[in-house]
Amino acid sequence: MGSTKFGNFNEFCHDSTLPICNLLSGVTHDQSGPWQGCELRGISLSNNQHLGNLGSIILAGVAIAISVLLLLRSERKRAAVGRREMQAFLLGYILISLCEIFSVGDFPLNYKVRLAFSAIHIGAIAATTWILFLNGIVGFQLMDDGTPLSLGLLIGSSLLFLIGVGYIALDTGFSFTGYWDSSYDGPNNRNIALYVLYLLIPLLWIVLYFALETVLVLRVLGERRPMMFLVAAAVAFAAGQVFNFVVSPYICNGTSQAVDGALFQTLFTLVSVVLIWFFWSSITEDDWPMDPGNPYP
Repeated sequence: MGSTKFGNFNEFCHDSTLPICNLLSGVTHDQSGPWQGCELRGISLSNNQHLGNLGSIILAGVAIAISVLLLLRSERKRAAVGRREMQAFLLGYILISLCEIFSVGDFPLNYKVRLAFSAIHIGAIAATTWILFLNGIVGFQLMDDGTPLSLGLLIGSSLLFLIGVGYIALDTGFSFTGYWDSSYDGPNNRNIALYVLYLLIPLLWIVLYFALETVLVLRVLGERRPMMFLVAAAVAFAAGQVFNFVVSPYICNGTSQAVDGALFQTLFTLVSVVLIWFFWSSITEDDWPMDPGNPYP
């Protein structure tokens, strides 16, 4: 177990701008962290302060505005299957984008405020990807969508993720109990709980969503046209992760510490979310021919 990299965040934080990296520095430790990678300079302000990741901040603001527009457009599709569930997903993405402004964006603010936003950011990712997975199930009509029972289960379970994962993240950053203090220790900076809940489980929900929707479109609806949106969304999301986790240090060094992969991760995630909405819209805009007794063609 000592030689495995499972649970380690050092290499991620060395090369990328992630909310988890703020937490692993902690309120009582070096706020810059032990990462010693390419640190963004950003825009110089007075009193030796700076504003970093301005591009990500602007794009996160754009993401919020676009998500609000999609929320309003969803409201018009009153007969659409999974309308409330899609709106819940958009609300989760708005929360992620809001937190990203202060967790990935480098404002000259109190570091405890940054830690709080970083923890909520991580909890919101866990909750929103879970909601996305539930959106993938909704199309199969195992339970009537939009009912109090359906929405109660969705909201209740997503709040469990938000609060549960958010609390672990808060305890990691603020050391309420001291249980996660070993996360501050280099060179590994290991936190297995957040490694699973922040990186692996959300990725699982996303993969399952794409798998479920592929089955729904090709097997249940017998259509191929909506797959263009779904495949494009998957490609955009994957591109964002590649930029953030692989290409980021090359961008940072190549631009003299002006921007890094977080900018492109924010951009491609926004593109992916918009494409997911158009995918959902495309499979709910028509009355697809389905036999209730035998939904599989």
